[in-house]
Amino acid sequence: MTARVDRFALPPRRPAERLGVAVVRELVELIVTGQLGEGRLLPPEGPLSEHFGVSRTVVRESVKRLEEKGLVVVSQGRGTQVARAGSWNMLDPVVLSALIDNDESLGVLDELTVVRGSLEAAMAGALATRRTPEELTRVEHALAAMREIRHETDSSRQADVVFHFTIMELSGNRLAENICKRLYRRALESDRFHGLAYESAFESTLDEHALVVDAIARRDAAGAERAMRDHIVTSWQRRRLQGPPG
Repeated sequence: MTARVDRFALPPRRPAERLGVAVVRELVELIVTGQLGEGRLLPPEGPLSEHFGVSRTVVRESVKRLEEKGLVVVSQGRGTQVARAGSWNMLDPVVLSALIDNDESLGVLDELTVVRGSLEAAMAGALATRRTPEELTRVEHALAAMREIRHETDSSRQADVVFHFTIMELSGNRLAENICKRLYRRALESDRFHGLAYESAFESTLDEHALVVDAIARRDAAGAERAMRDHIVTSWQRRRLQGPPG
């Protein structure tokens, strides 16, 4: 009698680049959380290879990715040293995600709000200075779309994003637009960014957006800048610190 042989298919081996992605993500998290602090030397290739269960080639390529992100400095004869935070590419998706995901103190989101507020204010001011009637109509339509929803839902949040993106795109400042969109999109994925909610939140947001539109309509660049900055900063403070104003 012939014994039955069961066929067992080995799972496909993960390509080296996929292994490298996992190694890079873990090392990025260790660095941004301070577990591997500024000035510290990374362990040599051998121990890293054993720790992650990957080849030295994968480790070597992963360290190169860290260097490209500005997280480490590789020196001949000295090894790989963690760079100071000011050298990190914080717009890199992996670095930015690690920073926000591990932001227990909300300090990163505080900093993100300041940067975003300044850049969006400048873009709103630029649009107010040179807007055409057609561009004003687009901004007014974006505000009207928010008003039609009337309450806090996924649709209202999306309409809010469209409003901000419309002003960014019409500002003509491609660099500021690119930076702001990267920051804003990633922040929106964080529960901490959405923070606390309260009953009048949507009405407050509508009123603040209307002030921005009014300043753009009047070609008041300073007013548009002030209204946009105030909206971004104060709306974050409401969500961050407390519910409804007392």
